Amino acid sequence: MEKVIKKVSLYERKNDRQFWLKKSYLERLAALENIRKEYHQWQYNAEPKFQRVYTISRH
Repeated sequence: MEKVIKKVSLYERKNDRQFWLKKSYLERLAALENIRKEYHQWQYNAEPKFQRVYTISRH
């Protein structure tokens, strides 16, 4: 498949909101998760993981 790139000015671009409103909530969440993973890879050069949680309890 060949990549196609089209340059448009900011004033000519289509409204992204309408595009995302046509997607299901699961598709929107999947896209958000993908953006989050890409950000963590770029920012921290690592996959995001759960942080450890420590609880101190007194008996």
